[in-house]
Amino acid sequence: MKRFLVGFLALFMVFATAVPLSAQAVQSVETIQVADTVELDVSRSVLSLTEIRDVTIEADFGRQVDLEKLELHFGGKALDEWKQWNAEAKSYSGKPFILVKKEPHYVDGTTKIAAELEFGLPFGTADLSPRSIRVIYKELLGDYELALVDSENEVKAATTVELNVYDEFLEWDEIKPAIDRIFEEANELNDRYLHYESPGKSVEGKDMHLVVLAKDEVAVNNYLENTLPAALETPEDLLAKLKDGTMGDYQIPIWFNNIHPDEVEGIDFQTGLLKQFALESEVSFTTTNENGKDEEVVLNVDEVLDHLIFIFNFSHNPDGRVHNTRANVNGFDLNRDNAYQTQVETIQLNQVIAKWTPLAMMEGHGYVKGFLIEPATPPHNPNFEYDLLMEGMIPQAHAMGQAGIGSSGLTSYFLASEEYEDGWDDMGPSYTPIFSMLHGTLGHTVEVPTLSQDAYDAMVGAGFGMINYVFENKDDLYARQVEIFDRGVKGEDNRAVDPLLTNAAGESIGRVRGEHENFFPDYYVLPTDSWNQKNVSEVYNMVDYLIRNGVKVEQTTETVKIGPTTYPKGAYVVPMKQAKRGLANAMLYKGDDVSDWKAMYDPVVANFPALRGFNVIDVRMGEEDVLEGLTEQVTEMTVPASELDERKAMQVLKNVNNDTIRLVNELLKDGKHVGLVQEDKFGFKVGDFVVRTEDIASFKDKYVFEADVLPAYQAIDLKWIAEPKVASNGSGQLNFSLKELGFNLMDEEKADVVVSDSNLPKELAGKTFVGIGNSVLKAVHEAGLLEGFEYKTTRSGHEGLIKGTVNVKHPLMAGYRPDELFYTTRGSWITAVPEGAEVLATVKGTDDFYVAGWWPGHEGAKAQTLAFTQQLDDATITLFANDLAFRAHTKHYYRMLANSIFASAEEAPAPKPGAGKN
Repeated sequence: MKRFLVGFLALFMVFATAVPLSAQAVQSVETIQVADTVELDVSRSVLSLTEIRDVTIEADFGRQVDLEKLELHFGGKALDEWKQWNAEAKSYSGKPFILVKKEPHYVDGTTKIAAELEFGLPFGTADLSPRSIRVIYKELLGDYELALVDSENEVKAATTVELNVYDEFLEWDEIKPAIDRIFEEANELNDRYLHYESPGKSVEGKDMHLVVLAKDEVAVNNYLENTLPAALETPEDLLAKLKDGTMGDYQIPIWFNNIHPDEVEGIDFQTGLLKQFALESEVSFTTTNENGKDEEVVLNVDEVLDHLIFIFNFSHNPDGRVHNTRANVNGFDLNRDNAYQTQVETIQLNQVIAKWTPLAMMEGHGYVKGFLIEPATPPHNPNFEYDLLMEGMIPQAHAMGQAGIGSSGLTSYFLASEEYEDGWDDMGPSYTPIFSMLHGTLGHTVEVPTLSQDAYDAMVGAGFGMINYVFENKDDLYARQVEIFDRGVKGEDNRAVDPLLTNAAGESIGRVRGEHENFFPDYYVLPTDSWNQKNVSEVYNMVDYLIRNGVKVEQTTETVKIGPTTYPKGAYVVPMKQAKRGLANAMLYKGDDVSDWKAMYDPVVANFPALRGFNVIDVRMGEEDVLEGLTEQVTEMTVPASELDERKAMQVLKNVNNDTIRLVNELLKDGKHVGLVQEDKFGFKVGDFVVRTEDIASFKDKYVFEADVLPAYQAIDLKWIAEPKVASNGSGQLNFSLKELGFNLMDEEKADVVVSDSNLPKELAGKTFVGIGNSVLKAVHEAGLLEGFEYKTTRSGHEGLIKGTVNVKHPLMAGYRPDELFYTTRGSWITAVPEGAEVLATVKGTDDFYVAGWWPGHEGAKAQTLAFTQQLDDATITLFANDLAFRAHTKHYYRMLANSIFASAEEAPAPKPGAGKN
């Protein structure tokens, strides 16, 4: 509900710089004492922060009053007390923004009194997009009393008016009621199909809202049960029908989306479109043609619904709309998480996107000056069928832009692909529209230039433009999407893509195939046996990810031999002759080196096997398909229970995955005994964990762990540990990762170990400090904490997947192998370590050390140090130049973090001999 704000005390001016305006308003409800209230008529009841509006008011007290003694009040305050925001003073202390244009006066000799007011711009601008304004403007929103007060006679004429961003802005808790009202009205007007569902809940438990609008339920079922399955399974047959005109009636979905809820038009334009297409028989909009002239377009809604299904997802991020933030409450920009899918919102919603596989998507954003519409700049992700996508996206984007400016006060738009050379690329697949392109969707980010009424109107217009373009070109556009699926099913690496994939010099480089004829392998094999797989837990997670994103996954039904390697029954197989092969490959292939480009918008490496830490085999069959007939499809991931020999008292948990860390932390929280192995013995490694069998037996179905019986208790060197006391003064995303591992975070003063990717500890003495990335390297260096320590940074944000060598003898590297791939977005390396420091990891000294990413100047990192630890007299400092918890995607490196924390845990009493014996 909107806040009801009335009245102010004289204390207003005292507290103006310290208390938010809305809070001040609530404090003074009793300032105006009146005995009677009459109705105040107003010419408009909705006022705007982004548009100057004149308001005529009229009231009749039923008698003559002294006009000189009448007072005009808004929210219980005199009008001249409503001051514009003063950015320098950071207070509402500028000029009054509510003016009296015509003083109260009698109308035509009657007792009716009229006046004219001008409600101006509280922030001195019609554009609320600057960050300094965007974070505070919502405190002014709400319902206010507008009153003409005759204090002499203790009477007032009053009404309630609304102060809004623009007329169509809705708070999150107003959106569902607005949807319900549309449903109720539509039910009385027509028989169109309207369906509401919540595709999931936010971190704080708020429902996401999704609405499907269609001709009827038959149209929806026909698409989901017939048209889409045929497109994915037998696309060649569907293409033939599209080309020879025998498809008959069919409808295809288009999707409207928002993911940055503080870019407010991206939510509200959807409500506007839904209302019109759900309720009206005809809708119209204005577009600007190529000659710059406006043209009105009229659409018969029923005819449109004969061809299209509308899907409105009002926001990925309900919590962000409530808190007026771009990120979710965990501190993650969800528009960087569609590929990684570490956050609950993106996990839930992308499953629904895969279910529908829309033909087109428009996601509302702001605020790029100039009204930007995608497609994007190079470099382009090679997993797109880019030629087929661009044939539809470029003209569709122009149709959206022309309708956007025709429907608003904006005068121009531009396509990123036509105006920018680089820096707005679609190489990274994490943005919603770009991720949707891996489904064959014409995915457009639309960036309005201002937060304003004009921007809202332009966003609605762009939506009309997309709708009309798909409506007029449905068969051609859908044929291209089906052809994308056809290439996948046939395993075709079409060379028509190559000319569009260029390097920074503008030269066509095509898909980087190396020694292979086909960019795509025939299969990916994900082994599940301990000999061929280093982290089966992440295999299970990957299989679940692929299935929910619409990728086919199979499992071997017997042992298979591929080349010289034998894989036991149960290995997972991703067949790459399938419609969604581009999505699968984008997540599983190594990535590309795009370091020649001057600018990139965001990190580009997905590479789940490297960053999540599991083995995958790129299989190319040649003439003989040795997997044919030896697999069956998996439709859901069922994780098997962990194996445990419960006949013995003690077990060793191998330090091989993050589930093991979670289990260890759960045991420590419960006060159970956990021993940290201090020597390589009995086939166990330093850094493994010793636990009692009875303590872990109940967790076999909850965690994936590898446990072996400890053959001789007290015959191996152990450190029994207490629950670590951990603090973090770093990013919200680092805190999320630590909590994901099961660590409880506390204040620094109480902690034994402090972890950060941003700052130094407040107090280092007596603590262990684990620092990550260039900000920490800089802080340590400038503070002079480590004599002899030097580092180099090309630039924060430079990204690389690089080959490294691990000091596997050191406890902090427990569970890792001598050769590992490391990942960084820090652009940093260590050039000199202090005397006596122990190096934990280094960059390979080979010419091929750099695997993928965007890191101009990465050549200097060759053979340099990535991590070391230094024991001081009263503290320990461990520094990593690489990332350990970047956006919660780099889960393979979590255990480096955990090892550093467990090594600093206090010792605990050992269990008594025979404790827990069965």
